[in-house]
Amino acid sequence: MYMFLLSGILITVCGNLVVIISISHFKQLHTPTNLLVLSMAVADFLLGLFVMPFSMVRTVETCWYFGDTFCLLHSSIDLILSTVSVFHLIFIAIDRYYAVCDPLLYTSKITMHVAWFFVTISWVAAIVYIDTLIYFEGNTEGMEGFDPCPGDCIIVFNAVWGTLDTMLTFFLPCSVMLCLYTKIFTVARRHSREISTMEDQMQSIEGKKRLAPRSKDRKATKTLSIVIGVFILCWLPYFVNSVMDPYVHSSTPPIVVDALQWLGYFNSGCNPIIYGFFYPWFQKALNLILTCEIFNPESSLISVYSGSH
Repeated sequence: MYMFLLSGILITVCGNLVVIISISHFKQLHTPTNLLVLSMAVADFLLGLFVMPFSMVRTVETCWYFGDTFCLLHSSIDLILSTVSVFHLIFIAIDRYYAVCDPLLYTSKITMHVAWFFVTISWVAAIVYIDTLIYFEGNTEGMEGFDPCPGDCIIVFNAVWGTLDTMLTFFLPCSVMLCLYTKIFTVARRHSREISTMEDQMQSIEGKKRLAPRSKDRKATKTLSIVIGVFILCWLPYFVNSVMDPYVHSSTPPIVVDALQWLGYFNSGCNPIIYGFFYPWFQKALNLILTCEIFNPESSLISVYSGSH
């Protein structure tokens, strides 16, 4: 158990660190989409570095040794980082919507300034929401004296807030994302048919080059939709239990709650693996990092896209 959880933590920390270094270092990767990916990787990295190790100790030892104050801090950071990831996925879906459905105006609508605004809103909104909820103890109103298992450090929600929080931070955002991606893939299929027709008619290299950016957008959209799909699959069981548990007098065994939470945690380690399979730039960037070529002068100008010079 210990080695399995430790491996998950190392994959989460190291994988997201590679994403952070890659997008931060290589100028070719400085795009609005990648800025959102970078910020989400920071949230996943912090989760792996500051939240998951203490959760691992709690899981292995079946007890929380770090006191009530740190338990509250640990739970707050955990909830904040999870909420930050959800907000980033919404803005990534919006970014992909404009990239695929309105490509001619994409560069004017989704600029780096807009992406930074998305990032700021994601972090600030998550921090304000979670800290306000915990400070005013709205989630525990009517549950005074309830402790599912002393020493477990499990944050509890009453029936009202258990439902409301889950709807606001998971089901509603996921519904928005699914609607956007349904529209995106409908438009993408139509574009794909149009591009196939154009490729048959355009034989010049210049014509093919004009089609390349749209092809890159389609690939990025497919990869990021997989990221969202994996996120939903990993966190859905946890949030379903969060809605149901208050109505059954919080009778879900702590070990089950812990297992569902770890399934959600492991999502943070899945994203770099997905990038590694579907993003050639990630593979090249990883190679440049491992061979220490990023320490060479002008290495930030190296092309990391396949076929680029």
